[in-house]
Amino acid sequence: MAHKIRIILNVEEDVIRDIAIDPTETLEDLHNVITNAFGFSGNEMASFYKTDDDWVQGEEFPLFDMSDGLEGKITMAEMSIDNLLLEPHHKLIYVYDFFNMWTFYVELIEVDVDVENYELPGLLFSLGNVPKNAPDLNFEGENTNNGDKSDFNEDLDDDFDGFDFDQYDEYN
Repeated sequence: MAHKIRIILNVEEDVIRDIAIDPTETLEDLHNVITNAFGFSGNEMASFYKTDDDWVQGEEFPLFDMSDGLEGKITMAEMSIDNLLLEPHHKLIYVYDFFNMWTFYVELIEVDVDVENYELPGLLFSLGNVPKNAPDLNFEGENTNNGDKSDFNEDLDDDFDGFDFDQYDEYN
């Protein structure tokens, strides 16, 4: 029996892979499956993050412990998949190559999948091609105007001028 996991690359076009993996395997094993399924070398730094249903990033599970003797984090090799992905719709965020920030949404689709015709871990489904370059991600720091929110709100208003939010009502 295996877990069926869907991995979606955070890019403009749909790039999706469904895999089957033994749930007792480690996050490091899942990392290797993801990098292979998406055509990456697997030689870059990476981390998994716990997340909630809204994809809010939580506790990190890095590929390597970089704490240098301080209280370290649990690494991918020390955490099994079935400790985090317990039932369908449990999610993780996976970031590969921190210079390019390839970001993936990882979701458990099904538990106890019958995979007697597949070698584990196995690729069950593939859609789309990985673009040559990672998308540009914009990270903005905290507002530093000493508590004066008027400038901050004006900046937000400028950012959304002419944006038609009504076109997205159908997605609610």
